[in-house]
Amino acid sequence: MLNRKITYRLYPNVEQEARLRETLGLHQRLYNAALEERIRVYRETGKNLSFAGQCKALTQWRKNSAGLRSVNAQSEQVTLKRLDLAFKHFFRRVKNGEKPGFPRFKSLHRFSGWGYKTHGDGWKLHPGENGRHGKLYVQGIGLVPIRGRARTAGMPVTCEILHKAGKWYASVTLEIETIRRACGTERGAFDWGLTEFLTIATPQGIETVSNPRHLKNQLAELKRLGQSVSRKIRMAQKLSGREKGVAVSANLRKAIQHVARLHAKVARQRKDFLHQRSAELVKRFGAIATEALAVKDMVHSGGAHKKGLNREIHAAAPAAFLQMIRTKAEEAGAWYEEAPTREIKPTQRCHACWKLPDGKKKLSDREHHCPHCGATCGRDENAALVLLRWLEERLAGVTGSGREPSEVWSGGGFAALKHETHAIP
Repeated sequence: MLNRKITYRLYPNVEQEARLRETLGLHQRLYNAALEERIRVYRETGKNLSFAGQCKALTQWRKNSAGLRSVNAQSEQVTLKRLDLAFKHFFRRVKNGEKPGFPRFKSLHRFSGWGYKTHGDGWKLHPGENGRHGKLYVQGIGLVPIRGRARTAGMPVTCEILHKAGKWYASVTLEIETIRRACGTERGAFDWGLTEFLTIATPQGIETVSNPRHLKNQLAELKRLGQSVSRKIRMAQKLSGREKGVAVSANLRKAIQHVARLHAKVARQRKDFLHQRSAELVKRFGAIATEALAVKDMVHSGGAHKKGLNREIHAAAPAAFLQMIRTKAEEAGAWYEEAPTREIKPTQRCHACWKLPDGKKKLSDREHHCPHCGATCGRDENAALVLLRWLEERLAGVTGSGREPSEVWSGGGFAALKHETHAIP
């Protein structure tokens, strides 16, 4: 059984909206109270309070609080579990010598939502005709109209109610028996970049996919809205005579919501673009190759002069894109591999003679000129051709891929590979 998520947009009425906000506030206060209890117990006894211990305490809290009793008990356990996971990650970072990041108290606008762990206990999904739209029952709120549709039908398992940029969403996990996705018969390799989002090399030639730059197109508007928020905050500080704890006026709240909505729009555009491009690649190609990207290292250093480049790398979301291709290729039974960058060095190696240059290319060198064989082309085009050659060697079994794909390779077809999913790490 496979798990996939579908996010529905909720359309509550005025009364349901008020109840949703009230429930969100109860979960936020429960989270903060549980965090405060853990800190108190550790200071008094020197021991950590476990998740099971807090679940026992929750039973007593529910007896003494009418607000907590009005909320589904399992959803409150999910909130406590999230706090427990926050502490586990904190101790893991301490053990590994990383920046600890102690779990902090959350204000209401930083608390994204709550969850349910069993379908039928506190929530129930009522999909519409052909699984399109429908309604969602939430305990204490009622039947809320929803909009959305799962690509593959399945049994609902868990649900998360999310509040983002003034809108409500339900992220439902579905348990699916099988996922069928179309798989192509061509072979190709691509190099990810910023000038062109993808440079695709195929036996027929080179193709490119332009970078939409969703964030860059909105930077001017984001700057204007950010300045408006800053101006209103400074005015509130001046009127109150305090730097912190100033009252949030209706105008300030509205300005903050405008910024949040614009960021949410950019995120939706980016996600939609990545899903469409990854689906197109898997639908077209039966064998795909690219290089492994260490995105964290790419944006780790550079200082102020590299600020714009780092922002564009984050905005293009290469790690999310590669993850989408891995998942879709596995569903389709396509051959997908990531070349070891440090070993292959696609941006440095020549696709024609397979030799490395005498001196390392700089990031500003956008053209490939091989000093050994004289081959000349674009830097990204050369990298894509290197990856294509590496893929063809893998398919021919030259470098020892662990199996013999040449046995199923016939005239560019991948009929046998459709029934066998390549092992994805």
